[in-house]
Amino acid sequence: METAQQTPEPGSLSWKLSSHPITLLTFLFFRVSSLLIYLFGLRLFTSNFVLIFIITILLLATDFYYLKNIAGRRLVGLRWWNEVDGQTGDSRWVFESADPNERQVNATDKRFFWIALYAQPVLWILLAIVALVSFEFIWLTLVVIALVLTLTNALAYSRCDKFSHASNFTSGALYGSGLARNLASGVVSSWFRR
Repeated sequence: METAQQTPEPGSLSWKLSSHPITLLTFLFFRVSSLLIYLFGLRLFTSNFVLIFIITILLLATDFYYLKNIAGRRLVGLRWWNEVDGQTGDSRWVFESADPNERQVNATDKRFFWIALYAQPVLWILLAIVALVSFEFIWLTLVVIALVLTLTNALAYSRCDKFSHASNFTSGALYGSGLARNLASGVVSSWFRR
């Protein structure tokens, strides 16, 4: 008797359905490894706080960089960065999203991305509460650094996603009605009439 192998539905949490499985697995590795090193490093591997601190910080920094520059762009088509004006010193966030007409985002990649993006700061907040309750203030410094890095990415990608939805709506309205084409042709024709 043959057994029918059930294939997971699109959007389910199976890395096999990912459009970019290596990117997804690397993203998840950095997200999980920093938490595991923090949780189990001291108790299982070594009692050296400095070593655990350095390894966790390196994993968090790598996670921050990989998420910001590679995973966000490949998995959900979003990217953000911060620019500083050299003259005024003002800082501004820049958001970029892939054109939905050119690139379709995989539902599985999207689901993994957003769950991992929001779950990690929540877990670090819980670890901060544990550090406070158990009076381990030295570990609280590491948790605060982790919170700053993970919350920055979570807030930036949330803003980037909202920005992309707003820009897709307005561009769809402009191009769908032909308004942009009429405005552009009017501007170009006015230049040549001069």
